[in-house]
Amino acid sequence: MLIRKATIEDLPVLLQFEQGIISTERPFDSTLKPDPISYYDLKAFISSSEVEVLVAEIDGEIAGSGYARIKKNPDSYYDFEKYAYLGFMYVLPPHRGKGINQAIIEELKKWVAEQGLAEIRLEVYNDNTGAIKAYEKVGFEKRMIEMRIRI
Repeated sequence: MLIRKATIEDLPVLLQFEQGIISTERPFDSTLKPDPISYYDLKAFISSSEVEVLVAEIDGEIAGSGYARIKKNPDSYYDFEKYAYLGFMYVLPPHRGKGINQAIIEELKKWVAEQGLAEIRLEVYNDNTGAIKAYEKVGFEKRMIEMRIRI
């Protein structure tokens, strides 16, 4: 397995991954607009110095993806001004269970540390137990639960 920075040439595959993420998450959130929708500006992310987009290759095929994005902390009561936000975690179904997410996250953690940041955050749907277990396996802990009500 090779973990590397994503390039503009990877964009067609990454756009398919984005739709895979959306279709996986759609059952967890009835407020998502009907297709087609997009979560990310992947082209801008790939060329930004504030975002590290990584892909995992297996036998020359892009099998997984993820990014860490530097975000400014809006709350002055924390002891850090910036943190990294983890997103775009996706692995093709035939390659799941091979440690791809873990390998990508480990490389993103290195990049985050090189940026002088000490915290990574992410969001995951409460009912997405598989993703929660995968994130806990690499050291993430639950802190806050966002609650919503439609009126």
